[in-house]
Amino acid sequence: MEIVQVVGLGLIAALLVLILREYRPEMAMQVSLIAGVVIMLLVVNRIAGAVNVITETAVAAGINLVYLQTLLRVIGIAYLAEFGAQICRDAGEGSIASRVELAAKVIILVMAVPVIVEIMESVLRMIPR
Repeated sequence: MEIVQVVGLGLIAALLVLILREYRPEMAMQVSLIAGVVIMLLVVNRIAGAVNVITETAVAAGINLVYLQTLLRVIGIAYLAEFGAQICRDAGEGSIASRVELAAKVIILVMAVPVIVEIMESVLRMIPR
């Protein structure tokens, strides 16, 4: 039932922002930011639980945790970048939002290099010489 809370909070915040934007635009941005943070806090426990289950399953399966950690970091970066970009867009700064997204993509690419190299090396080991 958490989704009902999240959607309710989102709708209430959206209505407040619409009303405040006419009379107090600086307050509208603050309400939007606070609502976003509260919604993120509401789902953090769910994210932590999912990460724990995935980690336990990977350990039981004997999967190298370096790859799992990289994957989880990439997912975290994607979520944070999307959150930050949306805040920038809400503030009317679409160009900054695009730069946040670009920076996240570059960071994700850099983080993926060791995994890509390992995959390529594995494929090369499979090819007979």
